[in-house]
Amino acid sequence: MTKNKYKKLTVLISIVLPLAVAALFGVKIPNVEPLSFLPPIYASINGLTAILLVLAVIAIKNGKRVLHERLMKTNLILSILFLGMYIAYHMTSNSTEFGGEGIISYVYYFVLITHIVLSIAIIPLVLITYTRALSELFDEHKKIARIAFPLWLYVAVTGVVVYLMISPYYV
Repeated sequence: MTKNKYKKLTVLISIVLPLAVAALFGVKIPNVEPLSFLPPIYASINGLTAILLVLAVIAIKNGKRVLHERLMKTNLILSILFLGMYIAYHMTSNSTEFGGEGIISYVYYFVLITHIVLSIAIIPLVLITYTRALSELFDEHKKIARIAFPLWLYVAVTGVVVYLMISPYYV
């Protein structure tokens, strides 16, 4: 695939994926048992992603390119698994309202909103970073990875934080 085809695919996925998730978020499958076991699983996937992201950076800084590549591919697979579980949960369950009051509610909503916004923004950054590596454009890969890594790490960590903060209020 050429660099231009990657660009078109990156733009397409970066637009369609958030729109599809938003649309599916509003769809409830009738007469289905809520998949209430999923949130701790996908929160754990976020935690594992954060750990593997850090290990991938350590690997590449130590010249272990194959390990770095495997860790990053694993992170992509984990992200796809997360997304599938997240959608499945929200298609079978009502949204949980945060029950905290006072300053903690402001903290929760700040973390939640930044998590959501950056989880959308990270999609093209991860795809661009990945396709530049696939195209063996490693200098360009490295430049965008310096932006993508901390944002992806933030999204992964805050996914766990959001889960820990809202989990006492699950029905």
